Amino acid sequence: MKAAAFDYLRAATIEEAAEASAGANTAVLAGGQSLVPLLNMRLARPSLLVDINHLTDLSYLRRDNGNLVIGAMTRHRAAETSALAGQDVPLLTAALGHVGHVSIRNRGTVGGSLAHADPAAELPAVAVALDASLRAQSAHGVRDIAARDFFVGPNRTALRPGELLVSVSFPVLQAGFSVQELAFRGQDLALVLVVAAVTVEDGHCTQARIAVGGAGPTPIRATSVEQALVGRALTDALITEAAAELSCDPPDSIHAPASYRREMATVLTRRAIRTAVHP
Repeated sequence: MKAAAFDYLRAATIEEAAEASAGANTAVLAGGQSLVPLLNMRLARPSLLVDINHLTDLSYLRRDNGNLVIGAMTRHRAAETSALAGQDVPLLTAALGHVGHVSIRNRGTVGGSLAHADPAAELPAVAVALDASLRAQSAHGVRDIAARDFFVGPNRTALRPGELLVSVSFPVLQAGFSVQELAFRGQDLALVLVVAAVTVEDGHCTQARIAVGGAGPTPIRATSVEQALVGRALTDALITEAAAELSCDPPDSIHAPASYRREMATVLTRRAIRTAVHP
């Protein structure tokens, strides 16, 4: 099947792209790894496609005031192989290795994945777990949006008409980390995934950041699990006890019933914590 007809704009500036995206029924083309299949299946039928692939100003990684800041048009593979990203936010680079195949990561973008807001995708879960901040730009200026407020439903974000996602900031975090996924095949989109970053001092958990994807309309921050871990000696019994605190309401689907996803979310949470603590 081919995409339905649409008008096309190759944006030359961020301002032009933001202004064009303010119109009704527009779509922004970044890496295209999610949008193009939707166009070809006619699940998306924009009247105007705003192509931002030539906005090279949005392709960068840099350290800024205790954060790793990544431009929205940075390709997945560039972030995954970045020494700076690996040093500052190792959970992020580990998660990027699970995003499709290398050919997909060569083309897909960090901003595109976040703006697509698939609840079972890796980057939204990492953003929620690490309290990332996403920056949107429009004709009215810039607006920073906390990751917990950015994802508002399946494939829906807090971006307003005329706002373009331009960057995401992850706090620099050195901690044990793990990415656990359940999928039919390697590199498929996960049925359920868990990302975890756990800091341990003298055998005690001093900080835990855990998020679950594929178990609700948006990525879920597992705060009840985190609270069960922090300040306590990390034993296998405690990890099992803490993972059991996970609360989620996954959907039924043709791929897996809700009860199965819920059970696997708990299993993967337990596994993610253990791997983060004992890599």
